[in-house]
Amino acid sequence: MTAFASDNYAGVHPAILAAVAAANDGHVESYGADAATIRATALVRERLGLGPEAAVAFVFNGTAANVLALDLCVRSHEAVICTDVAHVHVDECGAPERWLGSKLVPVPVPDGKLTPALIDAAITGAGDQHRVQVAAVSVTQSTELGTLYTLDELRAVVEHAHRRGLLVHLDGARLANAAVALGSSLEEATRGCGIDVLSFGGTKNGAMGVEAVVALRPGLAEALPWRRKQAMQLASKMRFMAVQLEALLADDLWHANAAHANAMARRLAEGLAAVPGVELAHPTEVNGVFARLPVRALEPLQAVSPFYVWDAPDVVRLMCSWDTAPADVDAFVAAAAAIVADVS
Repeated sequence: MTAFASDNYAGVHPAILAAVAAANDGHVESYGADAATIRATALVRERLGLGPEAAVAFVFNGTAANVLALDLCVRSHEAVICTDVAHVHVDECGAPERWLGSKLVPVPVPDGKLTPALIDAAITGAGDQHRVQVAAVSVTQSTELGTLYTLDELRAVVEHAHRRGLLVHLDGARLANAAVALGSSLEEATRGCGIDVLSFGGTKNGAMGVEAVVALRPGLAEALPWRRKQAMQLASKMRFMAVQLEALLADDLWHANAAHANAMARRLAEGLAAVPGVELAHPTEVNGVFARLPVRALEPLQAVSPFYVWDAPDVVRLMCSWDTAPADVDAFVAAAAAIVADVS
């Protein structure tokens, strides 16, 4: 059965494997001077509605993408507002603080989303040399709780942050899933909302391992190539990273993969919600299902298919992927119904 622990568990989409294999032909320029990287960079700009002045840098993983993106926004005496469930705060092992020397200001949220009022409440000590100065806001779309900012909500956050003189970073590890769920293009979900710098995820959407840092605001773009090199993220054989995003973006494979994962999550949520003794902890808006199960059911159900206990003791996270099969969803729901009934 498909594992529901993470969309990182999924394999690589065959079209992306084929693109990587096709790139393994002869000798080409290194460090991003190759034709594939040039094509993929242009494609990212095109999909986001950006001109040549926007900088695009391919990196190995999401942690690097987020840290590099924030590195363009803050200095060591400055801070970043984020939610208390944001990946940059919870799951980066302190990488932003370690590499940037900057402080994160986590804001408690019930649904994974920031608001203008929450941003205002987190800004303290402005102009006080004894206090860290807030310079940026980091939002996650979709959020770590599987929820979505509507385009209007995201625009409101960005516009308010800009009025306060703050830059806005978007952690888009699952931006593809969010755009599909919102019925928007990638441009509408990013540039259209005024985002300044973006971490665009490929790995969770069927790639082998590639993310992109995109500086949408021209003034942030100049330093990105050097910052990437200092961060040890400049790949010598860049073409093998570039062709992954090219394969995702060229024929809208990103959309098909995300739409399938989202559909499987809806199927899973509907199935679990019908099981007596199971309730959904958050709305299922993208490819993650958060459910509350009897504690005694967790261990036997994890033996059926791995998943994470997200909020102890009884809230679990179940992630669907580009390759999640309907039969696997139905089998998991059937197992959950039998196990929950047995322990109740």
